[in-house]
Amino acid sequence: MSAGAPDKVIPIEATRPSIPVLPIPQSGSVRRVDGHWRDTLDRPLRDLRISVTDHCNFRCRYCMPKESFSKKHRFLAMTELLTFEEIFRISRLAVANGIEKLRLTGGEPLLRKGIEKLIADLRTLKTPDGRPIDIAMTTNASLLVRKAQALRDAGLDRITVSLDAIDEGIFQGFNDVGFPAAKVLEAIDFAVEMGFPVKVNTVVKRSVNEQEVLRICERFRGTGVIPRFIEYMDVGTANGWRMTDVVPSREILNMIAARWPVEPINAHYPGETATRWRYKDGAGEFGLISSVTRAFCRDCSRARLSMEGRLYLCLFATVGYDIRTMLRGGCTDQELEEAFGRIWTVRGDRYSELRSLGIAPTRDKIEMSYIGG
Repeated sequence: MSAGAPDKVIPIEATRPSIPVLPIPQSGSVRRVDGHWRDTLDRPLRDLRISVTDHCNFRCRYCMPKESFSKKHRFLAMTELLTFEEIFRISRLAVANGIEKLRLTGGEPLLRKGIEKLIADLRTLKTPDGRPIDIAMTTNASLLVRKAQALRDAGLDRITVSLDAIDEGIFQGFNDVGFPAAKVLEAIDFAVEMGFPVKVNTVVKRSVNEQEVLRICERFRGTGVIPRFIEYMDVGTANGWRMTDVVPSREILNMIAARWPVEPINAHYPGETATRWRYKDGAGEFGLISSVTRAFCRDCSRARLSMEGRLYLCLFATVGYDIRTMLRGGCTDQELEEAFGRIWTVRGDRYSELRSLGIAPTRDKIEMSYIGG
C-alpha cells in the first residue's frame, strides 16, 4: 500500500488446503411465489453472479494479496472450471425460474478465453414473459479496450469497472502490480464511447484512499459514468480486515455533499445494493454501498456460482453446494431445477445484519476472488 501500515495477510495455501462443499439436497420442499424461488425470509432469487475464472492479473490487497496468492498458488485447471455449455445450461434453467440478471465476474473475467462466446449464448435467453435478461460484467478493465468491441457485438449490456483511486501511487499500491490508473480511465472512456453504460466501483479504506472520493466524483461528473463507493468489507480471511479500516458511507456522503449539493433518488429495483444520490446541478449520480454499517441482507436476492460449479448463497458464505458433480453425473433439467429450488428455499443467510448486531459467527469465509464479489 502507498499509505498506512501493511496489511496482515494470511497465506491461503497454509490455512485452507481445500474448500469444503455441501452435497445437493435430495429431498425437501420448493417454495415459489410469482415465478421466483423464495427463501426463509421471503427473498426472491433474481440475480445470479457467475465467476468464470479464478485467475486475475491484479493483486489487490483487499482481494488477492500477493502474500496469499503467490506464484506458488495453485489455480484451478481448465478441466475443473465449468464449461461454457455448463454455465449456459445452469443460466437457462435459472432464467426460466425467475432470474432476471446475470453478472459475469472472476477473478478477472476477461482472462477467460472466448468469454464473448458465452455472452452471445446468454444473450439468447429470455424471461418466461419474453423479456431479455440483463447481462453485466465486472472487470478491472486492463483488457477492456482490446475486448470491448467483441463484448458489444456479443450483446453485453453493462460494465462495472473496479477503480480504487486516480492517483497513480495509490492505485498502483492497490493493484500491487504497477498497472496505471490512466489505462483504466482510458478503457472507461472507450467503453462509454462504444455506448456501454458504465459504473465504477471504489472500495474505500481508511488512511489509504478516502481522499480520492472527491477526485473520482470530479472525474466522472457530467460523463454518465456512475461511481459507487463501497465500504471495505470482511470478505474472506486473506485481507486482514479490521473495523477501523472502514470509512462509513455516511462519512463519504458528507464529504461529497460538502462539495456539491446532492439529493437522494429512488432505487432502480428492490434489493439494489447501492443507495442512489444525484447532484442537484444535474451533473449525474453516484452510489453508496453500505455493506458494513447499514446491512441490506433483508432485500438480498443474489446467489453466486463459483468458477468450478459451487453455488453460494451469501458473499460471506463458508461453504457452497456442489452443482458441478450433479451436472457431470448426468442429471436431468428437472433434477437440476429442483435442486436449485430446494437450496434457495432453505436459505437464511444474513451475515452482515448479524455483524451489525455484534452476533455474527466467527468463521473462515470464502475469498472474494473465488465468488466474484
